[in-house]
Amino acid sequence: MRPQMRIAEFLKPDAVVEELRSTTKAEILRELSAALAKTNPNVSPQRLATVLEERERVNSTGVGEGVAIPHGKLPELSTLSASFGVCRAGIDFDAHDKKPTFLFFALVAPENSAGLHLKALARISRLFRNASFRESILSAKGAQEIYSLILQEDAKA
Repeated sequence: MRPQMRIAEFLKPDAVVEELRSTTKAEILRELSAALAKTNPNVSPQRLATVLEERERVNSTGVGEGVAIPHGKLPELSTLSASFGVCRAGIDFDAHDKKPTFLFFALVAPENSAGLHLKALARISRLFRNASFRESILSAKGAQEIYSLILQEDAKA
């Protein structure tokens, strides 16, 4: 049996945005895509944003409790990849609970990786259910501290 998937396998420190500056859903997706492109130089930020925007049009990925997990699939990607960003001001992301969204975990998977993609989504969802963990991310200083907190929480689960 494969050991449990770890977030460090697909989220790199360079893809963490300490403070998203955007005020709309489309802008947030573009900022997250720019961060994703840093760790995937073979895919343009525009291409990544388009995939995330297309998925959002189907149904909002604002899962509630201040968390959104925009995601999509790209045939030109060879591995699962993610970016993470914090918007301390909060934005309307059409979340299921109708509340503002502060924490954004964008996930892009290769086209043929349904199982891996779903495992990653489940892992992220489970981690961000913890209210004190969400609070610690919001009060973290700097992208490195945010990244460390995510890895620490992931190691507990």
